[in-house]
Amino acid sequence: MNQDITQHFVPLRPPSPSRLKLILGDITTLEVDAVVNPCNASLLEGGRVHTQLHAVAGPELMLAAFLEGNCDIGEARLTPGFNLLAKQVIHAVGPLWRGGKRMEDKFLAATYRNVLLLAEEHGMKSLAFPAISTGAKGYPMDRAAHIAIGTILRFLHEFTFPERVHLVCFDIEAYAIHQQALKEAQPL
Repeated sequence: MNQDITQHFVPLRPPSPSRLKLILGDITTLEVDAVVNPCNASLLEGGRVHTQLHAVAGPELMLAAFLEGNCDIGEARLTPGFNLLAKQVIHAVGPLWRGGKRMEDKFLAATYRNVLLLAEEHGMKSLAFPAISTGAKGYPMDRAAHIAIGTILRFLHEFTFPERVHLVCFDIEAYAIHQQALKEAQPL
């Protein structure tokens, strides 16, 4: 792991071990206050998770996202969940991986933090994240997992909401990478 990345993420224990949970599965099947939709600046395109969320939520989600307008990298917008089990969708624009020399790590951390701030602002009790920017945007999974977990743990240490955060991994490889990052972030 690159020294520059790890020095920014001081290991913290979350206030309660049950507040952060890794899940191997399909984010569209979770009954939570909000799921995170990784998308582009127009909120209308994205990778596999984006496509799945729109397929389940129905066409109303696309219209609601369109009405929100553009969103800069690192920012997030909120819409209803429509046909999803999740009540709402937080659309988040993560960075495109360009080799790590264009502040991608800071933008990815900002994306996670801004989603969490939006959830906290709306008093959401439960939130589910996919691995933002690791699909179509090409972010290295290991690097992204450390940033995501470090950012989430710091946020949970500071704020009451959301009460539960789920990191949803689509396949066993992503799950193993996130599990290792979580283990490294929480000293025994």
